[in-house]
Amino acid sequence: MTTLSAQISFRYRLKDSATGVTRATAKRLAEVLGVDETQLIHLALHDLATKVLPQYEEDEGAITKAQFRQIKKSVPKFKDIVVRSNLFDTESV
Repeated sequence: MTTLSAQISFRYRLKDSATGVTRATAKRLAEVLGVDETQLIHLALHDLATKVLPQYEEDEGAITKAQFRQIKKSVPKFKDIVVRSNLFDTESV
């Protein structure tokens, strides 16, 4: 016996816009990707989820000053190293 999952009604837009696509566009995308329209919707939702939702567990926030000092102490010290904040030398331009 199979369990029915929750279903939603899905309506295509009358014209393509930033908030939706027409069925013709969806069919073209599905054809190009070699999937059916349902799989296309899942792919699009997965792509949006990975772009919008955090892909890691939330941490405790910013580090403390003591943690920062400990990190700074653990970084190897090198002589004659120049750290630049800009990749381009703007003074010689």
